[in-house]
Amino acid sequence: MALPQYPQMDVEDYLILDDNSKNVRYEYLDGEVMMLAGGSTYHSIIKTNLTGIIYGLLRKKPCRAFDSDIRLQLSPTRYVYPDLVISCDQRDLAFGKEIRYPRVIAEVLSQSTEVTDRIKKFAYYREYPTVEEYIMIDSRKILVEVYRREGKKWSLYTFNADEEVQLASLDIQFLVADVYEDINFDTMTTHDVED
Repeated sequence: MALPQYPQMDVEDYLILDDNSKNVRYEYLDGEVMMLAGGSTYHSIIKTNLTGIIYGLLRKKPCRAFDSDIRLQLSPTRYVYPDLVISCDQRDLAFGKEIRYPRVIAEVLSQSTEVTDRIKKFAYYREYPTVEEYIMIDSRKILVEVYRREGKKWSLYTFNADEEVQLASLDIQFLVADVYEDINFDTMTTHDVED
């Protein structure tokens, strides 16, 4: 969840701010700095479920999953913290604060971040040459969307409760129901929807 933006800032100042911040992370998109905040319990459960699923499927394979603690550098002026990033590039496995060669990126959508995740970030992810799939997971209803690079175009695949998500770039699949394990949308309150 992003909080209000700060005034324009150059990238060097952003990196100093982000690297020295003990309790807060910031994203940087072409001079705009956005402080990140926590999400809802459902956002957290979905993100944790997905991370566990992907971790298990990638064990003993060359690809690794990174959670939202790792900064992703998309360009010299674009730094983000996706909910989950998968890289199969050995350069990303070295010790560091950021990765640069993502294959798959996942965002759990919330009311406050959905527009940015769907429009601005997706445009940047499409431009990035190593990104092959972008996963968007709704935190207010059961729906998983996978955008897949297919040559020069991107195709959308949607998956509902009783379906299996296919990640072609990793040759793995998992059940949508597993992503939403322990989530009961029938008990959501108005406050939960407004995260």
